[in-house]
Amino acid sequence: MGKASKTNKLGKSRVRRAHNIPHGCKGFATATVAEVSRLLKSLRARRLLSVVFIEKAVMSETNPVERPEAAPVAIIAVEHVFKSVTDSTGTLTILRDIDFSLAAKETAAIVGASGSGKSTLLSIIAGLDTPTQGTVRLAGQDIFAISEDDRAALRAQKVGFVFQSFQLMANLTALENVMLPLELSGTRNARALATEMLGRVGLSQRLGHYPKVLSGGEQQRVALARAFVVQPAVLLADEPTGSLDFATGETVMKLMFELNQELGTTLVLVTHDQSIAAQCQRKITIEAGQVVPQNL
Repeated sequence: MGKASKTNKLGKSRVRRAHNIPHGCKGFATATVAEVSRLLKSLRARRLLSVVFIEKAVMSETNPVERPEAAPVAIIAVEHVFKSVTDSTGTLTILRDIDFSLAAKETAAIVGASGSGKSTLLSIIAGLDTPTQGTVRLAGQDIFAISEDDRAALRAQKVGFVFQSFQLMANLTALENVMLPLELSGTRNARALATEMLGRVGLSQRLGHYPKVLSGGEQQRVALARAFVVQPAVLLADEPTGSLDFATGETVMKLMFELNQELGTTLVLVTHDQSIAAQCQRKITIEAGQVVPQNL
């Protein structure tokens, strides 16, 4: 073996040791110095790439990419609701393909002429009436996919009502009327909570009075207190000022919107009064049982 050949092999051996190139690396034994140099560059490049990939992986864990949050579930979703009734004269369609949703804390007025289906729609949203087709979801729960008892329990937990005719229990005082939903839900401090809520609607001096000795405005304020005392996720109001004079109606509506803002309740009300509807964030107009599209 010549001197140059021995030198070349010794050079390769030194290079191998200097760069931790393992024995048995394919083709190394017969490689020239130039080939070894290219191999070393390739190995360094691979190591550099490995470092880059590791750094990216670490950064992706320590600084994860922010993904957009999922859209919140609508508190009320009315999904393609139809309502028909049939008698000896034929079938009458009251609601046709009603479809809309409301977000938490939103206020919406359902308006339309008498007989357009407004109150029927409100009753279906509450689960008090059933649709012929379609469904309603309350906080994501299909209320017509559960039993009537479960629906009533869900309604008691999440829904408050205010009616045009007040619907107070005549044999109960104002305080007892407001305590009633709390007692039904098993709330321990029902009397204290009811007393506080009646104070907030300006009836602290009327706690022991029965409905028959209260004015229309006072009865509606008792009804408001009863609806809000359970802090419902949704408040449904059917013509809440229909039995009141203009000034009293304005007072009641002002109070309703104040409580709505304070407690973060989603408010849905049926009204003929366009000035009341204008105070809501949404106006849903019903004509001949259908929602007017531009108002969605």
